[in-house]
Amino acid sequence: MIKKLQPIARGPSEHNVRDQIVEAAAEYFSRYGYEKTTVSDLAKEIGFSKAYIYKFFATKQAIGEVICSNTLSAILSSINVAMVDAPTASERFRRMFKAAVAESSNLFFQDRKLYDIAASAASEQWQSTINYQIEKKKIILQIILEGRDTGEFERKTPIDETVNAIYLVMQPYTNPLLLQHNLNLAEQAPMILSSLILRSLAP
Repeated sequence: MIKKLQPIARGPSEHNVRDQIVEAAAEYFSRYGYEKTTVSDLAKEIGFSKAYIYKFFATKQAIGEVICSNTLSAILSSINVAMVDAPTASERFRRMFKAAVAESSNLFFQDRKLYDIAASAASEQWQSTINYQIEKKKIILQIILEGRDTGEFERKTPIDETVNAIYLVMQPYTNPLLLQHNLNLAEQAPMILSSLILRSLAP
């Protein structure tokens, strides 16, 4: 049973109330699914009026955006941690690809409560997913620039073409709508595809 939240004029800051709503929403979505839940359902369950929730979030999607953004930020953090101390750009790339697929699999499919939100976000291109796509491309770009600076990677191909091509190769294993159809390959794909990509990047 979700703990009833008590909206009060004094006490918790607005930031804390927003966090309470997001936390309760994530728990409710985990039971009934994001698509099947309405703001009225959520308000009734957690003990807030619908109007009070709308004071903090204009739509149900706005709540989902926060949950999705937190999830995607966790994936990015794990990717960055995995790349720490990588001795070469090539190794950094391998670690990035492996971590991106592993974390996507864990968060979106072992933790099923996030899947509905992630799927909606990906299919409807929420701002949180757009930001995530931008950040992934930035990580790929930095690795390519590092590899070109050290002479590991070729420099003839336009860098935007290189970044976009690598991003597209990763999509079946990091996009929640596509990964669900490729879970049986999620463990071996990063190793095989990383090797293929790195060979194509060789000078």
